[in-house]
Amino acid sequence: MRVLVNREGGVATLTLTLDRPDKRNALDRRSIAELHAAIAECDLAADVRVVALRGAGKDFCAGLDLDELTASAGLPPEENERRASELGEVFLALRALPKVTVAVVRGTALAGGCGLASACDLVVARAGSRFGYPEIDRGFVPALALTMLRRTVGEKAAFDLVATGRVLDAEEALRVGLVSRVLPAETFEADITKLLASLAALPVSALALTKRQFYRAALSP
Repeated sequence: MRVLVNREGGVATLTLTLDRPDKRNALDRRSIAELHAAIAECDLAADVRVVALRGAGKDFCAGLDLDELTASAGLPPEENERRASELGEVFLALRALPKVTVAVVRGTALAGGCGLASACDLVVARAGSRFGYPEIDRGFVPALALTMLRRTVGEKAAFDLVATGRVLDAEEALRVGLVSRVLPAETFEADITKLLASLAALPVSALALTKRQFYRAALSP
């Protein structure tokens, strides 16, 4: 399994773990498919109030699997476009889910991994974690994340990130708006547990309506 689903006892929390620590949880097609399926499962589960995305090991997610990405260079453009859209569908599914989604970030969240975090409603970072879109360094364009990134941090900051590929520490990511809050490393796990429990205790219908109205307003002219 690329994605491990864990329901935390009496607290209605679903934790998705990108279980590829050997590759810093890089996303391949299998993990993207499993992640999409887990989100759909979460949508239907009445006992799930909050979805937390985490990475196994020291990192959240280093982006798309480079071996798989390189191997796709010889494929027809139509096939590459279809494959790229698979990750885009995960981003959309996270936004459409009528439950709060929280990216719990330790270590690095880069490229598609940073996009995955940004697609969540909240991004909670451990002090010392790092964020960025360094695709330009390898000759790629972070096309799937551009619109979302621009809405999140604004035009100038977004262009700076994708055109230079610079990587931000957690505090700078907080200042530009990539991160919702930064928690101390010493108390990170305890603080995350408390935050998820507090979200799970809130009225489900009010949260769902808040989320729907929030993103609907973001799409308005």
